[in-house]
Amino acid sequence: MLKDFFSKKRKYATIPNEDSKIDIPEGLMKKCHHCNKIYYRKEMNKNMNVCPNCDYHHPLRAWDRIGSLFDEETLEEWDRDLTTTNPLEFPGYEEKVDKDRQKTGLQEGVVTGKGVMNGQETAFSVMDSSFRMGSMGSVVGEKITRAIENAKNESLPFIIFTASGGARMQEGVLSLMQMAKTSVAVKRFSEAGGLMISVMTHPTTGGVTASFASIGDYNLAEPGAMIGFAGRRVIEQTIREKLPEDFQTSEFLLKHGQLDKVVHRHDLKNLLTVLLSMHAQGRENA
Repeated sequence: MLKDFFSKKRKYATIPNEDSKIDIPEGLMKKCHHCNKIYYRKEMNKNMNVCPNCDYHHPLRAWDRIGSLFDEETLEEWDRDLTTTNPLEFPGYEEKVDKDRQKTGLQEGVVTGKGVMNGQETAFSVMDSSFRMGSMGSVVGEKITRAIENAKNESLPFIIFTASGGARMQEGVLSLMQMAKTSVAVKRFSEAGGLMISVMTHPTTGGVTASFASIGDYNLAEPGAMIGFAGRRVIEQTIREKLPEDFQTSEFLLKHGQLDKVVHRHDLKNLLTVLLSMHAQGRENA
């Protein structure tokens, strides 16, 4: 059976059912959770974690996304050493954060900084759902707020890539306060003439959706991303109606006027470059 996997003619195998077990060297292959095809991990990485068969957009790690968009020699990371404490003394919280640091190599669930994309310098924040599911705690909110303020002070546009399960429950009201703090920072940035582009990826939910993710000058999203505030089951129980199958997907939001565009990951860099250059020319001509 291993011969089939390593055959030049066959790049993937289908798992017929959950009980089937295939002995594959650890880390060599990756399964698409949408179509169940199995690929070489290198092949998926080369395709920016988009399934070559069904085009499903798997989550992309923060630094992988940054590397796909910005010139490496231009990158400057901000507030890397800003780390989470345990303000409410929630049991086991520090241990879970430390475990995620070791697993991801990140200090927190967002990377912020600035860099050059096709000749256009911009500030950025990139959330990573592999760190505490991208949940927004006080440090995540602080780093995003500082990034927006730095963009304002340096007269740079600001791009944010969101991926979050919502507010971080272990920090209680301190987490919820980040919704107001980040939104106020965006408001001040906008009043100063700043350009903000929000790119929502799978999943963008809860307090992140209800704050900075939805108030960009351009609100974009990747295909098939789940975007919403409350969960589907909660909404159905509240309104006592069955929701459409595509409810809370990026395509559903686009159809109902809540997004400007759904953009394939392979096309995103070109579109962002066009938007950045267009507004740069507008500032020069003003």
